[in-house]
Order: sequence, then structure tokens, then C-alpha cells
Amino acid sequence: MRVRQLTAPAAVAALVLAAGVLAGCSGTPAPARTPAPVPVSAAPTAVTGDVSPPDRGAVRDGGTLRWALDGVPATLNLYQPAATSDSALLAHALYPALFRPDEHGRLVPDPDYLAAAESTPPGQLPQVVTYRLNPHAVWSDGTPLSAADFTAQRAALSGLDPAYTGTRPAGYDAIDSITPGADPSEIRIAFRRPYAEWRSLFGPLYPAAVTSSPAAFSRPLADGPQATAGPFVISGPGGYDAAGGRVTLVRNPLWWGDPPKADRIDFLATPAERRLDALGQDLLDIAPLTAAVDRAPASGTSADRAEAADQALRRAEALPGITLHRAAAASLTQLTLNAGREPLTDPAVRQALARAVDRRRIADAALTPLGLAAAPLGSHLLAGDQDGYRDNSSALGTADPGRLLDAAGWKRPKGGGTRTRNGHELSLSLLIPSGSATARRAADALAADLAGTGIAVRPVALPAEALVRTGLAAGDYDLALFSWPAGPDPAVDQRPVYAKPRPGADGALETGTNYGRTGTEEIDRLFDRAAAELDPAAHLALLQEADTRIWQLGHSVPLFQRPELVAVREGVAGAGVWGFGWPRFQDVGLLTG
Repeated sequence: MRVRQLTAPAAVAALVLAAGVLAGCSGTPAPARTPAPVPVSAAPTAVTGDVSPPDRGAVRDGGTLRWALDGVPATLNLYQPAATSDSALLAHALYPALFRPDEHGRLVPDPDYLAAAESTPPGQLPQVVTYRLNPHAVWSDGTPLSAADFTAQRAALSGLDPAYTGTRPAGYDAIDSITPGADPSEIRIAFRRPYAEWRSLFGPLYPAAVTSSPAAFSRPLADGPQATAGPFVISGPGGYDAAGGRVTLVRNPLWWGDPPKADRIDFLATPAERRLDALGQDLLDIAPLTAAVDRAPASGTSADRAEAADQALRRAEALPGITLHRAAAASLTQLTLNAGREPLTDPAVRQALARAVDRRRIADAALTPLGLAAAPLGSHLLAGDQDGYRDNSSALGTADPGRLLDAAGWKRPKGGGTRTRNGHELSLSLLIPSGSATARRAADALAADLAGTGIAVRPVALPAEALVRTGLAAGDYDLALFSWPAGPDPAVDQRPVYAKPRPGADGALETGTNYGRTGTEEIDRLFDRAAAELDPAAHLALLQEADTRIWQLGHSVPLFQRPELVAVREGVAGAGVWGFGWPRFQDVGLLTG
């Protein structure tokens, strides 16, 4: 059966994930051994985020902050294919999100925009969600947030009008109607089917002028400013300077919440390779450094790459007047197994391989050199300190991986070496992003693990775009290391990663973002039931069951949360690694004294 490749927008989304897969590490792999699944009680806990809560009383009013971007994004509409992580960062300073994640990934109302929200109880149909907006919330042109904004956004994202080009976030197609409530601040949303993850909708919320027509929805920022509703606004027509590599935000004069501490934030396009120099020259105050530290020469041995990463880390730690914040990102690094290609079409081989992976040692190789806990992951769906996390790796069972391979016909030569069957060696390719010292070190550690079981691994380093388009999307690989984001809505967000591939009208197998190319009807049903389950305990139980089945399928092996480093100049408050959430921009500022 032919396999249809991933569409361009989906490949671009995955490209972002692959590019940021790992951060720098060093150290020599330990001797290979056959590991057992790491129980949650024996594993250290990953801490997602590292931001000291600011004391607003200690932060002075005024001043300018200089913040590094990868580049000035072409759009702030996160539902356009051109949106980037920089688009998201700026959007959170400029647009409402009714809910925001707390430190454990739970969505809680943001009182700047939402006074209250309530859904009908489980079992009562139809499901109706009543929002009571903050009555002071207005767009930057003075227009209050209203049902018209919700209605236009639902129309744009529901898929009902194909003229709207862009991503189709889950949930908007479940909405049946949006009506005003008892007063202009109340909005009632009725769903045609129960939707458990309704809190993730309308975050961000755009004004109706941005979403009310396909032309407005696709309009580039170069065509002029748009209405916003955050603590900051773009500073006039020249505040969005793509050619000059700068976006300037200033205080929103109509802002109704806690006043922003900084007068101005200059977001400056600064490539990763220039950030350490820019920090040393006092040109930046806040700068993500994960990519800068993990950069490695294109040639040289694994030891050379590790030493280059170590030197970059030491330089970052030694920068005068800079604090290096470090934490686990809300991003799950996993080893994906391509079940669409021999010999991984055999579930027994996939299960043996998963059993042979020492997740603790790989986590140690990636995280310990950065000063983070070597916390192996035990879930495909939730981060280590996310609400509801549970290590489900025991679902793999306790069978010896060597015996599983023996039973599958892959025999090891006397004296050791690579297993063979019918004259073919059990030798697998492993895709990793090129230019990453950590990816190479993690690959070496993984290869040592699998060699101890008689599986040979050949690391293949590719640029991020090629890794996605010609490797993952095309299915031209055996194993791959990359990351998926961990969010508050795994029932919806993670379902496509594990959805059973199905033949299309032309007979080609449509895999979407399921790069493992295997799935089951049962797993799909568990995700669908979780998405419609309004009782929180039952919702979580369904997710745990889905994760257990994914482990048993041998789809992929969760390894660790991707490390994240952010440099912050001393005297800057409210900045660091934000984990599941994003900055509270009105609190970020300069300390007094």
C-alpha cells in the first residue's frame, strides 16, 4: 500500500519541533545493559519552568527591556501556516487568552479577560458553556470584547468555510451556536457534542475584524496594525520592522489590569549563534539559549561536538551580570519507531527494542550536564510534573528483550554481535537533527543500549527540514529522535500523533503526523471518549488507558523532557523558563535599586 506524505503545513509544524529537539550534554556512555522500566517512585521529577514570581512592589515603573527573537514573524495569527514560536510569544503580549496554564499545566481563568466560566455538568446535554467576560476588557480601538469576536473566530476555524486557509484547531467544529447572554459581558456557547477541553478554545482570541472574512484572516502584518487587547500594543506603524529585525511594544493606554512595569519592550531578531556575543556586549536582557548552547561543528567526533557544547555552556554561565535559568521544557522527547518498514513491522521487535532502551541513562546524558534532574519520562501524553502524570512504562511487561528477539527469529551469533535473520542483520537507522551535540550524544547512548541486545544503530544526522520532509513524513527511516509539545489538552492535541493510519480515496495510507505509522481502533476510541468526557477523573482515566495501549503497541519510547535555557540579565524580574505557560508581560520589568 502506498503512503501519502504529510501536507506542507503539518510538515512545517513538525519542523519546528525537530529543530528544537535537544540541548547540550557531555559524558561517556555507560556499559550497555538490559534495563527495566523505571517506576515513577524511583525516578526524579522533572520541574517544568524556572521563573521566580516577581514582587511587583520591588519592580520599578518604566524602562526598556531587550528581548531576543529568532526573527520577526510574518503573522501574529497563530492559526496561519506561517505562524512561529515568535508569533506565539508576541501574541500573548497583545491578545486575550481566556485561560492560561498554571505550573502543573492546568488551565485556569485569566481574570484580566474572564470573570467566570461554567460548563453544564457531565451527563447533561447539550453541553453549554457560559463565559462572563471582564466588563473592562476592550480592544485597542476601544471596542469591548463581545460575542461577535467569538462568532467570527468560530466561523474561521470550524472548517465550514474552505476559503479560510490555515490550521484547523480541534474543538471549533464541535460548537453549535454562540449567543449573547443576559448582558454584553455574558456569552453562551452550545456544543453539538460534549467537548471536555473547551477551556483551550479562544486562546488567543482575535477581534472580529481579523477573522470575519478569509481576506482579513490571511492579511499580513505588513498591511498595517490591527486591534489588540493586551497590556502592550505595537508602537505605531514603525513598531513592526521586519527589515530592521525589530518589534517594539509600548504600554496599552486602554489597559484595565495591573499596569505594565516596563515602558517598552524591544523584541530583537538575534540568531542563536550571535546571542552569547549580544549578551556579553549588553545588547540583550532576555535571551533563550538552548540552541546557542547546543550548537556543534558539522564535522568532528562525538567528543568534539560534546566539548563544543560544554564550552558554550561554560561561556553562558560565566557571562557577567547574567543569570542562566534552566528547566525542563513542556516538550516530550521520544524515540519513534517506524512500524511501516521492516523489521519494525513486527510488534515483537518493537516491544523488544522498547524494553532494551535505558531511559534513565539517556535522560542522564541529556540533562545532568545542564544541572537538571535526570528524569526519564513514563508517559507519551503528559509531562513529569503535569497534573495527572503517571509512569505507565510497566505496560511493556518484564520479558527479556533478548528472548523476545530470539522468539521472533533474530538470533545472536555466538560470542555476541549483531543479530541476524535469514541472512539480514538487525541494523536500524536513527534520524537525529544535525548540528546538535546533544542529539549525537543521545544517539551514542541509545546505540550502546541496543548493541547490548544485539541491535545495531546507525545515526543519520539531517537538517531539521530534511529530517521532517524526507525522513519522518516520507517514512524513510527506522528510528527517530524528536519532540512533541506537552499541553493541557492531550486528548485532542496528541490524538493525531497516535491515530491509526487509514487508506485514502486513492489507496494511499494517510499517516498525518503519526510518524510511527501504527495505531489501533481501541486507541482512537479512547482518545475520542476522553475528548468527550466532562468528568475530570474519568477523562484522566481514559488518557491513562490510551497511554498504556501506546506503550504496549511499541509505537514510541518517551525519553525525557527537552531541556530549556534562558539567559536573564540581573535586575530583570519576572523572566526565565515559563514551562507550560507564557510570560505575564505586565510583571516583567526592572528591579528598583
